[in-house]
Amino acid sequence: MRRIKTTWVYVVFVFLAIFFLSSSLGRRQSWSPVEQIIVEITAPVQKVLVHSVRYVEGLWLNYFYLVDLRKENLRLKQEIDALRMENSRYREQATTQQRLKDLLQFKNTLDWPVVAAQVIGRDPSGWFESVIIDKGRNSGLKVNMPVVNAGGVVGQTVSVSPNYAKVLLIVDQNSAVDSLIQRSREKGIVKGLPPRMCKLDYVLKTADVVSGDVVVTSGVGGVYPKGLPVGEVQEVRDIPWEFFKDIKVGPRVDFSKLEELLVILKEAPLSKD
Repeated sequence: MRRIKTTWVYVVFVFLAIFFLSSSLGRRQSWSPVEQIIVEITAPVQKVLVHSVRYVEGLWLNYFYLVDLRKENLRLKQEIDALRMENSRYREQATTQQRLKDLLQFKNTLDWPVVAAQVIGRDPSGWFESVIIDKGRNSGLKVNMPVVNAGGVVGQTVSVSPNYAKVLLIVDQNSAVDSLIQRSREKGIVKGLPPRMCKLDYVLKTADVVSGDVVVTSGVGGVYPKGLPVGEVQEVRDIPWEFFKDIKVGPRVDFSKLEELLVILKEAPLSKD
């Protein structure tokens, strides 16, 4: 307590000395011996006080500057996040519009009525390559109706409820699509081949098939209309002990990106609900 009182007395003395010196500046140019002694005593303290005031002032101003800067950075970050989200929505809308445009153009090439459907799920068991769509019997769907998108053949309906349907994809091993080579008209059956590939079975060794040939539906079997794109021949092999060629077909459809589909309302001869 005594130390604090002494400090305050010293501070008051310094300020009085400074006031005394300031009031005497107008009377003469030089300091008297007493004034010189006072200056020598008080100047260091005054210097410390000035530096302390400037330091505290700097800290205070920097504090407010950093607070304002932090608020500004937070505001800018929120604006950037909002713009990124908005940009992502625009890109998604543009992508969706392009897919729908391609789907509409493909729809115009078909001679059959169609129903547009959205993929809402995949086979949860993992045993089958199939998807669930949001259209069913109430929309005119029946079993064994062909399903396509802008790329080509997707598969066919195998189960139908009032509002939903299950589509077996052509890359499933249980799928079979009567097809032909568009160039040479050689016929065969496209079957699923893991992982998400196809093969063209029952094509004789003497058949004219080469890599790059386009495979389309033949119209035989009553499920798929004739001429729908199925895929492209990627590999042709002749196995000595086999009667048929070993032909690998890459599907035209990207089955990892199925979203919007078209169900062709073409009822197969043996279809049933």
